Amino acid sequence: MSSKFKMILKPELIKKIKDYFDLNIYETKVWLALLGKGVATAGEVAEISSVPRSRTYDVLESLEKRGFAIAKLGKPVKYIAVKPTAVIEKLKSNTLKQAQERVKSLVNLKETQEYNELQELHKSGISPVKQEELSGAIKGKSNIYNHLHEILENAEKEIIIVCTAEEIESKSRIFLPVFSRLNKNKIKIKVALNSEKSQINKINKKFKIKAKKTDLEGRFFIVDGKEIVFPLSNNINEENDLAIWINSEFFASSLASMFDFVWRK
Repeated sequence: MSSKFKMILKPELIKKIKDYFDLNIYETKVWLALLGKGVATAGEVAEISSVPRSRTYDVLESLEKRGFAIAKLGKPVKYIAVKPTAVIEKLKSNTLKQAQERVKSLVNLKETQEYNELQELHKSGISPVKQEELSGAIKGKSNIYNHLHEILENAEKEIIIVCTAEEIESKSRIFLPVFSRLNKNKIKIKVALNSEKSQINKINKKFKIKAKKTDLEGRFFIVDGKEIVFPLSNNINEENDLAIWINSEFFASSLASMFDFVWRK
């Protein structure tokens, strides 16, 4: 066996390609063998890949359906490997299509009876719980910002934000629509940013807010003097970020009062 085909059968390569392209072991070995050969019969592929010949036909047919191989006209039937670039583009297209269909399905879910039953179940479970028991730790950057987006969207009177211009900018997908809705509904927005004035001016222009400069080092978000989100890491790119969510009117209003003292100055 040539060194090229020995490389094809390397366990490390097989494992990585299997994971990258969501293939099973046989599909991975057959596709790699076909790529190395270019054009080959099922028998040739079986010999190179060490996949049983009885299974090779089914695997090649599966790869053909998924766009990894093309069946060449003629006898004996030969298969042509599709270029990795073309395969990647096809997978990207399929992934986007599936994601769009999934999003559409989730949006439509809100119109179903099952969704209403879920809402009722949640309300009945929450109603007997004490307010102070609705606090907790939120792990993961995406989870933190999803929760933050939810409580900011539901603000009715006032939001207070203390962070950096970089954080607002990096999460513009969240903050742009939120600020737009809050401005439209005439809800107070108090944003204090520990950043250079030039950065703050850009944020104010882009998001149509009136953020002020602050020397406060911490990061926190207060909504309606009732809920607080405290991210515990200053590294906004940290995937393992941790935040504390506190649902306490006493604590939130107290911190909001202290913030207002600094805000007025």
